[in-house]
Amino acid sequence: MSADATGLDGARRRLAAAVHDLGHRTLERDLAEDDVRDVAAKVEALVSSLDGLPARRRDDAAWFAGFFPADVGDGDELEHFADCVVSGRQNPLGIGLRARVDGDEVVCNVTLDRAHEGAPGRAHGGIVAAMFDDALGYLLTLHGIVAYTGELTVRYLAGTPIGVPLEVRSRIVEHDGRRTIIEGRAVAAGDVVATATGLFVEIPAGQLAEVDRMLPGRRPSS
Repeated sequence: MSADATGLDGARRRLAAAVHDLGHRTLERDLAEDDVRDVAAKVEALVSSLDGLPARRRDDAAWFAGFFPADVGDGDELEHFADCVVSGRQNPLGIGLRARVDGDEVVCNVTLDRAHEGAPGRAHGGIVAAMFDDALGYLLTLHGIVAYTGELTVRYLAGTPIGVPLEVRSRIVEHDGRRTIIEGRAVAAGDVVATATGLFVEIPAGQLAEVDRMLPGRRPSS
């Protein structure tokens, strides 16, 4: 989906960006107690205003169509799905990873912020692992491979900084039957700060739909 989405998709992206920024701002700013209470009351009122609206559910067909685009070329942007917690542009809790095709590799860009912080000035290791899981998974998207993460190994070579643009580049190094091994590296200011290797296990496409039907709220009636 293009970065200049309009209509409902564009509105959801705008809402996600605003909520995302609110979360980071509350950690970035030195708020007085009265300011904190005032913001909390306003946010609580907004949350309550949404409670009576109908539940929204993901559509299986739309999910597959978006996750595995039919025609992807060099330089094209990729998005797993709009609600993805790592790269979905409509998810207010997302990390903000952006992906594009670069030959037979995928390049992702992201700048982590205060809500992603572990040690001062450094990203939490779990956030870095989640970033790699999504970034490596884009190779599956590019090649139309329906697979789950079987194993993810992350090597932390240095602290991954917040507030500094990161580039994550990934590529397939082995594909054998149902097994696909993908490697990636994260670079900040010219230095490799972390690397990752993922083992992905291919499954029948219908199995994903079956798992989705068993999620809470979608259980078949007995």
